[in-house]
Amino acid sequence: MSIIKEFVIKGDYITLSQFLKEESIIASGGQAKWYLQEHPVVLNGEAENRRGKKLHVGDELEVNGEHYQFRKD
Repeated sequence: MSIIKEFVIKGDYITLSQFLKEESIIASGGQAKWYLQEHPVVLNGEAENRRGKKLHVGDELEVNGEHYQFRKD
């Protein structure tokens, strides 16, 4: 079993592209579309490739071999 990293959401949600940028997976929001076409991302057990997808508290995301769970501060 892999380690689940916690990511704190400061507002009601964060978009997938904002998350990728904050975690330094991509350098800019403009890279999100390309990244999501080339790399599998799984949100709550289903493939996700929409950069504007809203991630909420309780969501689980798998990206770049890492597992994340979203929580409120």
